[in-house]
Amino acid sequence: MKIDAHQHFWAIARGDYGWMDDSEALAPIRRDFSPADFETHRQAFGIDKTVLVQAAPSLAETHYLLGLADATDWIAKIVGWVDFENPDDRVHLEQLARHPKFSGVRPMIQDIADVDWMHRTDVQWGYKTIIDLDLTFDALGFPAHLDNFLNLFDRYPDMRIVVDHCMKPQIRDDAFDDWAVKMERIAQSTSAFCKLSGLATEARADWTVETLRPYVEHVLSVFGPDRVMWGSDWPVLELNGTYEKWRSAAKAIVPEDAHEAVFSLTAARFYRIDVD
Repeated sequence: MKIDAHQHFWAIARGDYGWMDDSEALAPIRRDFSPADFETHRQAFGIDKTVLVQAAPSLAETHYLLGLADATDWIAKIVGWVDFENPDDRVHLEQLARHPKFSGVRPMIQDIADVDWMHRTDVQWGYKTIIDLDLTFDALGFPAHLDNFLNLFDRYPDMRIVVDHCMKPQIRDDAFDDWAVKMERIAQSTSAFCKLSGLATEARADWTVETLRPYVEHVLSVFGPDRVMWGSDWPVLELNGTYEKWRSAAKAIVPEDAHEAVFSLTAARFYRIDVD
């Protein structure tokens, strides 16, 4: 079974995609994307299941995604959102957890100005509830968040965590060394998993397989294939690449004996997707 561990759908008229501005940079993805739009890629690359991840900080979008999942058999799991700044949202998280396709949540930490936000006293209930309900936590941030995430992961060793997009190394600036050291610390001292996704978006427009190779190989080396899962980050990927180009690059870099883990089994184990 082939799994895409990270992709998105959105309907712009819903009105809660605050990051979707009128800039020229976002023009390639400023339109609606639905399961029908993904079907070409799914068929071309034999994708059997996907993990659909939130793209708006609202409960309404989470319910919208669950509706898509209910109507689409190949959407295996949903990663949604609750308001960590509102402890009353525990009720919503408890309700969501009862849905068989709901996996966990992703606070949009990369968009929060305060890099220390994740350690605020008033948001700690969220991590504790994730553990209590045996849900997953997608860690979304930038290299500037790596130290804080390491401390967070150490504080909650029982939380099921995956680092989104390899924590977005700034490949376009050749910023490898500091990112690599801190990612290795997370890999060695925590049980977090890592998504092999989002790298093309952080590179220059002329990226090649060799551009991404050091970053992919480092993640595989420190986490190991059994803690690394491939995701397309489509349609955000369309800002600086194509589904075919990114998947082909990843398959060329990941050793063949690790393909089953990276492109299937790791995601299945982390998100508890039935592969039978």
